[in-house]
Amino acid sequence: MRWVTYETDDGDRVGVVDDDRIHPIGPGVSLIDLIGQGSEKLRAAGEAALTSEAHTVPLAGVRLRAPIPRPPSMRDCLCFLDHMRNCQQAMGQPRTLKDAWYQIPAFYFAAPSTVVGPYDDVAISPGSSWFDFELEIAAVIGPGGRDLTPEQAEERIVGYTVYNDWSARDLQTHEAALAIGQAKGKDGATTLGPFLVTPDELEPYLRDGRLTLRVEATVNGRVIGSGRTDSMDWSFGEVVSYASRGVDLVPGDVFGSGTVPGCCLVEHLSLADPASFPGWLKDGDVVELAVEGLGRTRQTVRASARPYALTPRENPDRRPPRPRVNRAPSRLPYTRGLHEVGADVWAWLLPDGGYGLSNAGLVAGEGASILVDTLFDLPLTAEMLHAMGHVTARHPLTHAVLTHSNGDHTHGNQLLGEGVEIVAATATGAEMPHEMPAELLTATQVMDVGPATSYLRERFGPFDFGGIRLRLPDRTYDGELTLDVGGREVRLTNLGPAHTGADTVVHVPDAGVLFAGDLLFVGCTPIVWSGPVGNWIAACDRMIATGAHTIVPGHGPVTDPDGVLAVRGYLTHVVEQADAAHARGVPFAEAAKTVDLGEYATWLDAERIVVNLHRRYRELDPETTPELNRLTLMAMMADWDATRGLS
Repeated sequence: MRWVTYETDDGDRVGVVDDDRIHPIGPGVSLIDLIGQGSEKLRAAGEAALTSEAHTVPLAGVRLRAPIPRPPSMRDCLCFLDHMRNCQQAMGQPRTLKDAWYQIPAFYFAAPSTVVGPYDDVAISPGSSWFDFELEIAAVIGPGGRDLTPEQAEERIVGYTVYNDWSARDLQTHEAALAIGQAKGKDGATTLGPFLVTPDELEPYLRDGRLTLRVEATVNGRVIGSGRTDSMDWSFGEVVSYASRGVDLVPGDVFGSGTVPGCCLVEHLSLADPASFPGWLKDGDVVELAVEGLGRTRQTVRASARPYALTPRENPDRRPPRPRVNRAPSRLPYTRGLHEVGADVWAWLLPDGGYGLSNAGLVAGEGASILVDTLFDLPLTAEMLHAMGHVTARHPLTHAVLTHSNGDHTHGNQLLGEGVEIVAATATGAEMPHEMPAELLTATQVMDVGPATSYLRERFGPFDFGGIRLRLPDRTYDGELTLDVGGREVRLTNLGPAHTGADTVVHVPDAGVLFAGDLLFVGCTPIVWSGPVGNWIAACDRMIATGAHTIVPGHGPVTDPDGVLAVRGYLTHVVEQADAAHARGVPFAEAAKTVDLGEYATWLDAERIVVNLHRRYRELDPETTPELNRLTLMAMMADWDATRGLS
């Protein structure tokens, strides 16, 4: 039989389903009341309902609750060991499991108060950027028991249902360091339903004593994973027996199977190939889980309010971060916020100019304005747009220019209105989908990545990478493009590749202002992700040639042509140091450790010399200098910073 609990004006009712109609049990009876009497009496109650002359209800016309809306307890088990192996691999760890996984069945307690029905919306766990689903099945206990054998435990199972263990993977990962079990990463929601299906109904799917049910999980219609339930390493009988040791199990206790391998998002995560990841769940995503014989759930994910922030306790054993001071001279106070740098031209500044602390700009014409770049996360971008509101209320945004593809200049794009045309160089638009996805940057805040952990958390810890959706340019250009912004001329020129594959500068001739994007770091060290370095040096000459007397860098305080000359000098120094070391036969890694930074040693983030030397070595000798991914380079920078850094 298939049992349901459904909502009525007079409260929840219970019924048995036949031919897509619900045959109700009398009011005031819960499914826990029925299953506690055992399988035979449950069957008798169902048969009585099916033959009753009571009015039936169309299944499609009601809101289904979870079959057991508030279980006495829920234990989620890990019966599929391949799921755990896949998770470890996704997090960059070996697939080998510790002996304990093979000796005892693992489980943790879930929160009965957060059980939801099979078609209810599900809120993202507050503060989570890595929200995930997990396709499982669950066994429900009828008459309870204590100290059960596996055979007795199987007899106590009164039915099965679909189980979705919604998981906040970033919270879960962060909490793992505590080594005391699951907490906020797992108590956001658990789906049960649509039916409680009795074991006799599932006999056609039994093979050698195991339930062989085909399963499939989709997000927005895209298949994420599929499989079968007979690949369980631990049976329900075994896990229920283990849980009953010295413990009274009671009617309605729920045991999840753990995830069918492949049927969640985290297993498809690859730190080596982040662009292949389907993405964590976001507001509006629709998750459907289908299990042969048990039915289908369909739920929409919804955003949640930001959590109340707690003040961390001071760790007396942690080395305090070194003070960071941007020592570069500035044409105006280098403070957070909006600064007018020319006639109806503003710069938004974020000191101290380090990772993610980027600048942006606003240029107003008659009844229109153009934004230069958004920021690293949604709260930062919202703060900036609000501060610009007194200008954009009179001169609405019509355009936004992206100087390059990095997330600290693009992640806020989704907050721009649909009527705002986003413009970028062609190569910028092509690069953006291949950047590290925003939500994966949360890994820098919650994962232990070895010696680089402290470095990455100091640099990326302040940002909120939740809810960011990639919004690509609406219009691209090659070479040069002139825009009319309310009768005002704004010139776009791609001077890349240099910092990235394309680097746009935005010139406002009538104000003498140039927005340089990340072709200019002032008081902090440039980083040559793309190169060639010589092209960046040439770009410095072209920026000076514009004649602009006020120059807004991508990072650091507002400057003038002298600031451009300083960056040019640094890049020239990199070339000289790299070329000399290479000529002496010094390997790249050794050159990075011994390089003389001279006057540039006090610039913030001096460890970026590692990336810059690597890029120049690649230009000089690509055959013997291997290409390194960004994670590897970040680890090398962390090591350099720990041993030599002054930033």
